[in-house]
Amino acid sequence: MTTKGNQHSSSMKIKSILFNLLVFIPSTLTAVTFTDESEKFGLAGGNDACWFDFNNDGWTDICAGGKVYRNEKGQKFVYIADVGSCVAADFNNDGFLDLYSWGSRKVYRNIEGQKFEAIELPELPKGGSLGASWGDFNNDGFVDIYVGGYESWPKDTYADFILTNEGGKSFKLNWQEVRYRARGVSACDFDRDGDLDVYVSNYRLQPNILWQNDGKGKFTDITGDFGALANGPGFGGGHSIGASWGDFDNDGNFDLFAGNFAHKDGRGNQPESVWLRNTGKEGKFKFENKGQGGVFYQESYSSPSAADYDNDGNLDLFFTTVYGVASFGRKNNPVLFRNEGEFKFSNANATTKLEGLGATYQAAWADFDNDGDLDLMAAGRFFVNNGSKENHWLRIKLECKKKTLNRSAIGAQVRLTLSDGKILSRQVESGTGQGNQNELTLHFGLGSHDQPVKVEISWPDGTTLNLNNVPIDQKLTFDLNS
Repeated sequence: MTTKGNQHSSSMKIKSILFNLLVFIPSTLTAVTFTDESEKFGLAGGNDACWFDFNNDGWTDICAGGKVYRNEKGQKFVYIADVGSCVAADFNNDGFLDLYSWGSRKVYRNIEGQKFEAIELPELPKGGSLGASWGDFNNDGFVDIYVGGYESWPKDTYADFILTNEGGKSFKLNWQEVRYRARGVSACDFDRDGDLDVYVSNYRLQPNILWQNDGKGKFTDITGDFGALANGPGFGGGHSIGASWGDFDNDGNFDLFAGNFAHKDGRGNQPESVWLRNTGKEGKFKFENKGQGGVFYQESYSSPSAADYDNDGNLDLFFTTVYGVASFGRKNNPVLFRNEGEFKFSNANATTKLEGLGATYQAAWADFDNDGDLDLMAAGRFFVNNGSKENHWLRIKLECKKKTLNRSAIGAQVRLTLSDGKILSRQVESGTGQGNQNELTLHFGLGSHDQPVKVEISWPDGTTLNLNNVPIDQKLTFDLNS
């Protein structure tokens, strides 16, 4: 199939991997629940998680707590290797997802889906790290790595830095900055200009940074000018651990949820977590602070991760906590916040049976069994989604064999237009919250919408593809060849 995009011609192969047509039965919607299946599937532990299909068998695998497990066709997980906490992308464009371990600060090359081997890196800045994100920041067709620098005890050394990919063969230390103590790193082309921008969550009463990319991998701090400051310096500032990009109001633009750990102890109230709405092109892609939006106060919020867990068409948010019991003996627990629309969110822990989870930074989503709903790895436990029979869905996997694009399509965006005018947007991203990664396959819940949809794909090089009447309730692969 040959389709002409807005700026380039592109050859596109579309392959249906899974087609399980669901029957829409008008009825009262039943609440989606999760079941802890950790023991059954042999998957438990860790304080972070990265979902990725390392052997290309169509079943997403996982690295949890630094250990890689192979998904055996949705029946069980088998331990493969220990590589350290990581995020995934195909750095050499050979068709297999590689790993950057921010835990051990190593790049592991995937050898044809069989094993992982560490490659040589340049001398790195001293210090530790709690998160990183892959992205083709200079648009040369190969993914680079933005690494957040965090304090390393007893010596207080830290530096954010970028490893620039040298044609899939090696990496070069291209830039570093010692200013703030970074935790989560998340990338998104929020201004839709064809390059990946980066949002860094900083701790210790230090302001977060929104870096705007000039398309050549040079970044400018635009946090204040674009209204993206979600905390701030000094005691009146906050402690950010992680953030999540997502189109939370279904207008086609990527918004931002900025999480904050906030003390309230009589000396002053530190800023709580906030929703930052992207105003879009007409608003010059600046951010409007929508407040807490139902994310009720808990002192030790840490790592958020967005997903449409109930397939109703609205992106929801799972938000973890650092402590089980915080200051003054107040209990803190991770919360699944259900999106009610218009930046209003409600606590769905009771209805989903996720009450009482312990302190964790781990929060990552994937459809591990290819049944059309998203499952959750969190708090060292594996929670299987019991699904919604009423709601429809569509899953889209993007692959690139075009020389000007990175093979794993990091940075690509997909928009679905429904008959009621809603625009559902998702992006292929590496890194969310603090050190976690959701599955690269994009998941769209469609609610009661039971008709084909319009699909728009924006590839990282500016190529766009528009498709009408795409059938739903299936998984599709879009392969850009040339």
